[in-house]
Amino acid sequence: MYSERYRLRRFGRGGFVEIAMRAGVPVIPIAVVGAEEAMPIVFKPNVLAKMLNVPYFPVTANMLLLGPLGLAAYFPAKFKIRVLPPVHFDVAPNQERYSRSRVMDEAERIRRLVQDALYDMLRTRRSVWFG
Repeated sequence: MYSERYRLRRFGRGGFVEIAMRAGVPVIPIAVVGAEEAMPIVFKPNVLAKMLNVPYFPVTANMLLLGPLGLAAYFPAKFKIRVLPPVHFDVAPNQERYSRSRVMDEAERIRRLVQDALYDMLRTRRSVWFG
């Protein structure tokens, strides 16, 4: 929903962290400001999502204004992207299993890093259109 823009939720079950641990590579977090305004979500009808067999179906302001053409139309918005420092994991790659709590803790740490970067970027933003 538009009122919840830039508030990150939990990153699933941390699968991306476990994959990075297994591969022995870092995760490169990226924060993006502007996408929420380019296609703002007005509501998510659960009934429609179930009918289409998808996790959710966002109805955007663009779709309400332009009908089916709204699926490909975006409002003008200035995007800002911040690439954060790599997050390395001190684990042995190719391990059979990784601690579920460790994976979830690392995923939450990355979520907090991105969330903090978003708040910082929003604080310094002058406007939606001019950055």
